[in-house]
Formats: sequence, C-alpha cells, structure tokens
Amino acid sequence: MSRSDLLNVEGIVTNVFAGGKYSVSLNTGQIISAKISGRMRKYQISVIIGDKVTVGLSPYDVSHGLIISREKLNSKGK
Repeated sequence: MSRSDLLNVEGIVTNVFAGGKYSVSLNTGQIISAKISGRMRKYQISVIIGDKVTVGLSPYDVSHGLIISREKLNSKGK
C-alpha cells in the first residue's frame, strides 16, 4: 500500500514503547498503536510524549498507524 492510500489524522503521543512503537490518542478520542516511518528514522527525527503528530491509517485496519510527521514548534516552544 502506498503512502497516498493512507488516511491522515492528527493525534498526540501518549506513550512510548521499545522498538519504535508509540501509543497515539487521536482527535476522535480513539487510542491506537503506531510506529515511526522509515523516513523519520532515516533523518533521526525524535518523537516524545506530548508531540502532535500526523498518523497515516490503513483503511483496512484503523487500530494501527504509521507516524508520518511531527508538528514543528515555533521559536517560543509552543
């Protein structure tokens, strides 16, 4: 499945697990498990608890996702 086939939703990282697994709370109130994308690993983009992220969900299984991007913070850190 290509990246363009994924459903993009916004969420907040609530927990970090070993092996690049994350627990993400979506804006709809649903909590899903997600892993970090290969491009984010390649460029060593870190994701910590409280970060706002964009998650790509497969239309076939919406309980697992792929963290595609992390929201950039402005200069004041907000």
